[in-house]
Order: sequence, then structure tokens, then C-alpha cells
Amino acid sequence: MIIGVPKEVKKDEYRVALLPVGAHLLREDGHAVLIQKDAGLASGFSDQAYADAGAQIVDTADEIYAQAELVVKVKEPQPEEIAKLRVRQIVFCYFHFAASRELTVACLKAGISAVAYETLRDAEGRLPLLSPMSEIAGRMSIQEGAKYLEKPMMGQGILLGGVPGVAPANVLILGGGVVGTNAARMAAGLGANVTIMDINLDRLRYLDEILPANATTIYSDPHTIEDYATSADLVIGAVLIPGDRAPVLIDKKLLTKMKSGSVIVDVCIDQGGCTEASRPTMHSEPTYVVDAVVHYCVTNIPGAVSRTSSPALCNASLPYVRELAGLRLDPFMAENEGYAAAVNMRDNCIANNAVAHAFGDLPRG
Repeated sequence: MIIGVPKEVKKDEYRVALLPVGAHLLREDGHAVLIQKDAGLASGFSDQAYADAGAQIVDTADEIYAQAELVVKVKEPQPEEIAKLRVRQIVFCYFHFAASRELTVACLKAGISAVAYETLRDAEGRLPLLSPMSEIAGRMSIQEGAKYLEKPMMGQGILLGGVPGVAPANVLILGGGVVGTNAARMAAGLGANVTIMDINLDRLRYLDEILPANATTIYSDPHTIEDYATSADLVIGAVLIPGDRAPVLIDKKLLTKMKSGSVIVDVCIDQGGCTEASRPTMHSEPTYVVDAVVHYCVTNIPGAVSRTSSPALCNASLPYVRELAGLRLDPFMAENEGYAAAVNMRDNCIANNAVAHAFGDLPRG
């Protein structure tokens, strides 16, 4: 199979989907590997490193999309890339279709086979290609949230962990999955007063066992969210319904009751966001203010730390890239239900139930 890796063109995206070691292993498997010039540069990998691994370096994305049977990338195709897609071309990346009807319709019209990192499941039902980026995003959510609590950043002027004689910040984390767990560990480690909410009691019991004493687990419901959100200095949105839109947990009415200068970091903006006022932002313009609350809604948080996130992504994704390339699409889908769940779109139809739920009027296969 011919496998192509384009340079990412999404604004402020610095990751690459395949490392030189991955190119080497795919070549050993008998595949041809095309890498766009400078695709790995921002992650610390030169064109020469890919060439030494057996990949062919090509100058333009046009060459990648014209030749590749399987396109492996990080983020969803941008408008200029969609125009290059070919019917039945397999594209393996983070799509997050539920957050964008425009993207979903465009990819349906292009006729691609869309295989999404974020909905692929392993034998234990976990999301192995979402987890590494969720770990990074969870940790960075606290790092970024702490920064935007500073006064020059429109925040209240609060140090997350406080100092002796001065109380720490109150951090509310909505969702106890991978993002929420990593955010809680970071915030608690910095000395903040942490509350993490979820609707799964077994998950809350687990979190209660592993988190330090300054992190409290609370069962989530609308009234409890309101009680804690109004006293929070930093709110982390970390809820997930795999493939589907994130539920709105903070509406505009509740937003008006929150502290002036408080900060919301909505990590689930990739899936539409969990606050009514959330809208996608970029690293170069990461925040905006609504009702005196700072909103940080960057859609590709791990892209800012590409020398960490690119290896983390490739470590997780490479076994599945090799299997998809070796089996091709139909046998890959037939391998197990978790692989089939990764195929969000094929033959101009939506193939994933959660994505279909988000867009009930679009063709479903």
C-alpha cells in the first residue's frame, strides 16, 4: 500500500502523524511511505531522518493526496485539503465530526473512508488513540488555566496553589475520564483545592483512591454543577461521549453567576464544547471573555507541545496504522467491533452510530 503523511496545515498545529521509526517499520512491512517536505520539522524530525528510514520525501501535499491509498495525519482535513481528497481514499486521523456539520458534509461529498483515531477501541473497550492526547490536554489544561488566572491575562490575579496564609484556587473538573484525571493530578499537585465530578460512581470510587487529599470527588448533576461552578476560579471541561457531541453543562444563565475573572478551559471543544458560550479558538488567539469569564477553547491543545505529543501519538497509533495498511479497510473492520467503530464514514455514508446520532438527517450506512 502507498501511505502518505502530509504536513499539517491547521492553524498552530505542529505535530506529525508518523515518526521516522514508524516509516522504517512500514517500509519493512512492504509499504511505500511518502512524507511531505518539512512535515516532521516542528516535532524535531528532519527530512533526512525520514529518508534514512526509507521514506520518499515529496514537495507538496498535492503529491501525497494524488498518490496515497492511505493518508495518515493528525487533525481533520482543512478546506484546502478536502479539495485534494479522492473517492475511497482512506484517511486516518482525528476527525471529531460531531463538532462540525460542515466538515462532515464535505467529507461525505468527497467519498473518503474516514477512520477516526478518537473512536477506535481496543479489546478492553478503551480509546487507545485518544488517551495519549487526552493525558497531555488534561495536564496542559491546568498549565494554561493557571496562566489565564493571572491579572494581565484578564483573570482574577490568583496563584493556583496559593501560599502560606492565603487560600489556593478552587478548581472544578467536569468529567473523570483521562482528561479529568490528569487535570486533577496536576491541579492537586500544585496545591489547588480540586473538585472532580462524574456520573459514574465506580469511576468516582477509583478517583477517590488514587487522588490526593486535596481532591474531592462529587457526583455530577445540574444543581451540584451550579453550586460548585459559582465558587470556582478555574473550570475544566472534560466530559466525553465518544464520537458524539459533548453535553452542555454550563449554560449562559449559569455563566452570569460565575466569578468575574474566573477561567473555563473547555478541553471537549473538539466535540462541540460543554459550555453554551464555547467556540473554537487557536493557540495564537486562545481566549475570549463572555460575562467576565475567560474562555480558553483551543481545539488542538497538544499541538503546542509537539516534541512530546508527536512521539506519544505515534507510539499509540503505529500498531493500528500497520494493521490497517496490512489488512486494508474491509478486513480491518471485520477484525473486531473496536476497529469497526473507528470507521466513521465510507461510501458517502456515516458508518459510526455516535456520529450518526449527531447528524440524524445525513446518510447512514
